[in-house]
Amino acid sequence: MKKTAAITAVGGYTPDYILDNQELMKMVDTTDEWITTRTGINERRILKGEGLGTSDIAVEAVKDLLNQRGIGPEEIDLLICATVTPDLVFPATANIICDKVGAVNAFGYDINAACSGFIFALTTAAKYVESGTHKKVVVVGADKMSSIVDYTDRTTCIIFGDGGGAVLLEENEDGLGIVDSIHKSDGSGKVFLHQKAGGSVKPASIQTVTDREHFVYQEGKSVFKFAVTNMADVSFEIMERNNLKGDDIAYLVPHQANKRIIDATAKRMGIGEEKVMLNIQRYGNTTNGTIPLCLWEWQDKLHKGDKIILAAFGGGFTWGSIYIKWALN
Repeated sequence: MKKTAAITAVGGYTPDYILDNQELMKMVDTTDEWITTRTGINERRILKGEGLGTSDIAVEAVKDLLNQRGIGPEEIDLLICATVTPDLVFPATANIICDKVGAVNAFGYDINAACSGFIFALTTAAKYVESGTHKKVVVVGADKMSSIVDYTDRTTCIIFGDGGGAVLLEENEDGLGIVDSIHKSDGSGKVFLHQKAGGSVKPASIQTVTDREHFVYQEGKSVFKFAVTNMADVSFEIMERNNLKGDDIAYLVPHQANKRIIDATAKRMGIGEEKVMLNIQRYGNTTNGTIPLCLWEWQDKLHKGDKIILAAFGGGFTWGSIYIKWALN
């Protein structure tokens, strides 16, 4: 049997500060009912503290992972960080994480595919393991979305929170681990979901700051339309390609962007809500952190051999799905 890359440990972290809908109602013109009806979100976590960034979220998740696996940071060969809120433009946040946790033998780099980044990074990391060149590869999905959210914009500030998770990939010869993946992108979607300034096309200036162009910009209706179709379709596609039915799936692990999108995906796959990992109500959309946070919270409910589907949709547009046979007991 060919070698596969299997998840052998999962870590996660969410900040202590809770920003609930009642507090948001004091900040912008909104209501708890309006938020929950449209998104399913009741509260989200916010990273507070001077000088703290995405790497600080990631470090706690990686430490948790290492503790669960019972290994030291020096055993990590490679660390890939999926994020849209890097600590700095450069160096890569992955390198900063490695330094902070003591992963002195690892190299690292970042992946930015918006909300699909974690699953893109997971597939990428799996190739290093499958090739036999790397034994222990860590994939981090983390974001400090509060750093790019405009808390005067009620259409976006209700959605996002801070948090992240990490998984360890190792070789498996029992047919467990990552079985298949499908990833897609459509750059024409950039007009509907992006950050207007801060890149090379429109560098930061006094004017861009004054015009509040360093925050998330989203045309909600257009994004919803694309997401509800493509995330559902790609999840069904990977099931069809691997001859899977709804009854075969232990859990759907969806990106936590919007409960209506998640419900549509589950319906397309033919699975009930009892098989859907859902924590959007407590954490909101942590972008790259949503899927690993779900795995972190549900790991005690998963059993060796369980068939799970990961699915995501992100700005750009990016979307994809991964079929995994769970390797942990």
